[in-house]
Amino acid sequence: MAPSIMWFRRDLRLADHPALHDAVRAGGRDGVIPVFILDDALLAPSGPTRARFLAACLAELERSMDAALVLRSGDPARELATLAAEVGASTVVISDDFAPQGRRRDQVVAEHLAEAGVELVRRSSPYAVDPGTVRGDKGNAIKVFSAFWRRWEAIGPHVVLPVPAVRWRAAPSTATLDDLVARAGRLRPALFGDLPDEMEGALPAAGERAALLALEHFVEGPIEGYANDRDVFALPATSRLSPHLRFGTLHPRTALRAAGGGGKGAAKFSSELCWREFYADVLFHNPQSVREPLQAQFRHLPWDEGPAAEAAFRTWALGRTGIPLVDAAMRQLLIDGWMHNRARMLAASFLVKHLHLDWRWGARWFMWRLVDGDLASNTHGWQWTAGCGTDAAPFYRIFSPIAQAERFDPNADYIHTYVPELSGISAPAVLQPGGGVDLLSQASYPVPMVDLKAERAEALRRLDVAKAANQAAP
Repeated sequence: MAPSIMWFRRDLRLADHPALHDAVRAGGRDGVIPVFILDDALLAPSGPTRARFLAACLAELERSMDAALVLRSGDPARELATLAAEVGASTVVISDDFAPQGRRRDQVVAEHLAEAGVELVRRSSPYAVDPGTVRGDKGNAIKVFSAFWRRWEAIGPHVVLPVPAVRWRAAPSTATLDDLVARAGRLRPALFGDLPDEMEGALPAAGERAALLALEHFVEGPIEGYANDRDVFALPATSRLSPHLRFGTLHPRTALRAAGGGGKGAAKFSSELCWREFYADVLFHNPQSVREPLQAQFRHLPWDEGPAAEAAFRTWALGRTGIPLVDAAMRQLLIDGWMHNRARMLAASFLVKHLHLDWRWGARWFMWRLVDGDLASNTHGWQWTAGCGTDAAPFYRIFSPIAQAERFDPNADYIHTYVPELSGISAPAVLQPGGGVDLLSQASYPVPMVDLKAERAEALRRLDVAKAANQAAP
């Protein structure tokens, strides 16, 4: 026999890994050569925070396989063919990738390897149910989450595989994890200007062991109140598993099994995992939605542009809008490299519907800064909030920062944590933009950059413009 090659991508773990089991079978007694390839197509658009977390995950993966992980740098098709020739491998195994760029890359890799007599084997994916699997009665893609969820839940039970017995084989590396971090961020958008790139706080614990510990903590505690508490900004009531799901240090199958099938908390957690898979499915069927609105009529929605609009964008990104809850959300992103899910929706709604800026600007900033930045979830989360995505009641939903604060941060615990210059002003005054004389007396805190009521009306006026333009279009 000959050794097999296991090409790790978004599956940086050993447990619950069907592709790794296939690689073990293919390699037999000659073993498995594990490789990760530093691909500029992946690294160049990534901000340094996510790149450093990826490097930390890879370091943990390397430790779990007795330093056998091979690092190569360059075009994956060329690097894999070279490595296969070096070690005499006839099989490369991967977890499948369903994102648009990943699908194109893997097709090129498969063709290039085939020319060298090497087979590319695809097995499983980063999802409990592969994108494209859930279909309607006529085999059509499902466009509404509730219908998708019903059919997604019916698929299973999901088998969770143990860690296989692997004979790791060594091969030379031509790159280092320091190279990975250094090569990230080369496609930094000019729009960002002098905005900071590095997070202020510490990265979350990385790797498979940290992921399993985080899952254990969640199911032994917060999951019980998850259905009711997950929207309260200041409570540690969410799973914080998203970075691990993003890089596959944890598979959703494992999370679903650990959560169990009973209780409102477990059911709500399952639905949130399904949202992730729904958005991956939407992107699979609509690859153009990375850059274009899912609903074509919103191509005519007028956005503000030019230097003043870009300055407003950077004020929003810095958390200096003068709207306390919005600023708390944006500063959480700057500090933690992560943001509460409801805060993401609030911040996105403010950018699009109060500042009248293109949702793609915000989506790009989130992908740059988020440790858990995931193309499908981020793109379609933004489109949902912007009203041009899968939402059944699209543009009319405009988040009120005041109402959201009163309901989900009534004591201003979240605001005080991330906007410390307002810590001396208590609720309810601190929940209000301007907050009367109290907030305005804080010299270090800005006055509100917009009138919320007036800009809400302006957003709806622009919607009417878009509708009229869409009707007039040929």
